[in-house]
Amino acid sequence: MPEGKIIKALSGFYYVLDESEDNIIQCRGRGIFRKNKITPLVGDYVVYQAENDKEGYLLEIKKRTNELIRPPISNVDQAVLVFSAVQPAFSTSLLDRFLVLVEANGINPIICITKMDLAEDQETKEAILSYVKDYQKIGYDVYVTSSKENSGLTDIAKHFPNKTTVFAGQSGVGKSSLLNAISPELELKTNEISAHLGRGKHTTRHVELIHTSGGLVADTPGFSSLEFTDVEEEELGSTFPDIREKSAECKFRGCLHLKEPKCAVKQAVEEGEIQPYRYEHYKEFMQEIKDRKPRY
Repeated sequence: MPEGKIIKALSGFYYVLDESEDNIIQCRGRGIFRKNKITPLVGDYVVYQAENDKEGYLLEIKKRTNELIRPPISNVDQAVLVFSAVQPAFSTSLLDRFLVLVEANGINPIICITKMDLAEDQETKEAILSYVKDYQKIGYDVYVTSSKENSGLTDIAKHFPNKTTVFAGQSGVGKSSLLNAISPELELKTNEISAHLGRGKHTTRHVELIHTSGGLVADTPGFSSLEFTDVEEEELGSTFPDIREKSAECKFRGCLHLKEPKCAVKQAVEEGEIQPYRYEHYKEFMQEIKDRKPRY
């Protein structure tokens, strides 16, 4: 049976790219998927049955290396986390939330800060650049870009070849504009920020993988919620690389870095090796996980 990769899901149809045939087949899912409560996702490697050179049925979904719920996509190699310097304002709390979610799924994060050209006052610019240094020190790839000035775009695009990349971030931060600037032939729709709401309008309505710069890139709808539904208390620290590194020096195994004595993480915060705001976010996220309703 032929195999391929789902590159778009829309209105109950799954568009499968068969690279061996260099052809896209429009497929429907068999009833067995609904019966087993399995939803095919963009990014899935599948086995399909073709009725002709344009239509067919999905028969099997191959094992996933990872999957995200919002956006619904699987087998992602890396995530470009797009945050704007202004409009909407840059938030380290939201960035850390995104980082936890992609780290927990084994996805390599790349941080991209857009709209630096709109940061008019020097204080804002200096604050953003200070955060850039903080995250680079942790070990993250961080890039400052401007779609209007075409700056920093090649730094992002160099990560694309032979990878499946998902773009993620708040609505209105400029994900589609950034992709358009990198690959103008995409002609993705964009909207202005809503002055009344202070956030962007959704311009991307579905997830679709697009060939560009030697890889597959997904433009996704903006996130409406970011909950730690699959992250456990003892796993949270491992999603913070700076905390993970220091936790090996904690006296007690399984230290959660909250009230335990001789905690190397808390000492590192006091000594400035770990940024206090990162530790505060860790504690906030831990409390959120603790308050989460138990699953049955």
